[in-house]
Amino acid sequence: MCRIFSTKTYRGIVLLAVVVFLQSGQAAENGRSGELVYQTICQYCHATGIGPEIRARQLPAAYTTVIVRQGLRAMPAFRLTEISDQELERVAAFIEHKKKGAE
Repeated sequence: MCRIFSTKTYRGIVLLAVVVFLQSGQAAENGRSGELVYQTICQYCHATGIGPEIRARQLPAAYTTVIVRQGLRAMPAFRLTEISDQELERVAAFIEHKKKGAE
């Protein structure tokens, strides 16, 4: 059986598709709550096993903002055009204060 794409290439294509979707206008909204930003951007990878679960870990907001802006390993960096600073603060606070088992 011949594989057309490697797993790494497939993940890159999926992330590119997510970024293109976000640039279609939805990312321009500055009024999104942290939970909504998580649901529309982060959850795609972090709730499906592509990336690690981050909601129940109560990660410090400062850590989350650095990782989102700079990226880390398979985590891509998100630009201001994709997640505004205000939205990033909200989603970081949402992740930091999310308790294990709370939905």
